[in-house]
Amino acid sequence: MDSYNSFDVAQKQILEAAKLLNLDQATVDFLIWPQKEVKFIFPVRMDNGSVKIFHAWRIQFNTSRGPAKGGIRFHPAETVDTIRALACWMTWKTAVVDIPLGGGKGGVLCDPKSMSLRELENLSRGYIRGVAEYIGIDKDIPAPDVYTNPQTMVWMMDEYETIMHRHQPGVLTDKPLQVGGTQGRRDATARGGVVTVREACRSLGINAKGKYAIQGFGNAGQRAALLHQEMLGGGTLIAVSDSRGAIFNPKGFNPKDLVTHKLMTGSVVGFPGSSTISHDEVLEANVDILYPAALENSIHANNAARIKAKIVCELANGPTTPEADELLYKNHIHVIPDILASAGGVTVSYFEMVQDSYSFFWDEDEVHHRLDKQLTRAYQRVQEALREKKVHPRLAAMIVGVARVAEACKLRGWV
Repeated sequence: MDSYNSFDVAQKQILEAAKLLNLDQATVDFLIWPQKEVKFIFPVRMDNGSVKIFHAWRIQFNTSRGPAKGGIRFHPAETVDTIRALACWMTWKTAVVDIPLGGGKGGVLCDPKSMSLRELENLSRGYIRGVAEYIGIDKDIPAPDVYTNPQTMVWMMDEYETIMHRHQPGVLTDKPLQVGGTQGRRDATARGGVVTVREACRSLGINAKGKYAIQGFGNAGQRAALLHQEMLGGGTLIAVSDSRGAIFNPKGFNPKDLVTHKLMTGSVVGFPGSSTISHDEVLEANVDILYPAALENSIHANNAARIKAKIVCELANGPTTPEADELLYKNHIHVIPDILASAGGVTVSYFEMVQDSYSFFWDEDEVHHRLDKQLTRAYQRVQEALREKKVHPRLAAMIVGVARVAEACKLRGWV
């Protein structure tokens, strides 16, 4: 496939929505760039006694509707444009689900798979020392992303509290329950996606118990495999992939057994009863519902015409290029865009912030109920925009998000 710059893609999406909203030029110019970018380097002492210098970023794209919110990535191919794009998409994501937050993102250029637990802790604490003055419960609230996790957040929270000399668990979200985390967070991204699939099936008259495929079998993909069965009353999972390979079984996999195999072996490859296929064949499988849950630009101009799913639920960030969006729309494939489909994670992160602020925590049923209500309402609002503007679903979602952010910017007198 061709190489795509994620931030170029994100900016084009804004321009499309802005044109349909008839936004003035000053507002457009304001919305297509991050409000604040922090680039820094920091040292980490490695286990062998050497000191290694790491490059890192924190980007706050827009804070008109509230403090910035977004994950921190540890990745060997991290770039400033990737982080800009992700911070941008977080801005629209929080707006689409109508929670009072803006969009942000951070990252460290590193290879976390080659680092020990002690080195990862030193890296996490070093990152927070570099951004402590820019984050906070009323400024910017980070969370985990690629190759970071709840333990990473605890190290970062502890370092922040050490620097600030105060207890502020809400400064980072997706923490373990023992230190201010919330019930219902571990499966929130996938659960929110499955809620939108349920609503799409109802709206389009598609059988939710048909065949489905999952590209990417990390946390979101694994949870989607299980929740699709639980929340939609069944379904047959026939194709799955992860970074090491892809597998297929026309009779279907047992999702629980497949998740267990992945956790035990580190990959879906070699699962009993499976045959090996290519990564593209997972995306192009003859299914009712496809969950892209890997990295950016997986569905592009060169493979979009071969996508057979009736519904594509984007649990990954930016898995579909603009050219592919148009092709899927022309082929009557209903895409639930990432800024809606994967918004369950940030929604429950917001719930965690609220609970941390009051030191009063909800049970899991309450979290699930509130998440379902928030995502159902967001899906219906995007569908209204789709019908009003007669555009493809991603552009409809962008119209909802961009309109809300633009309105906040205007009310504040920024533009």
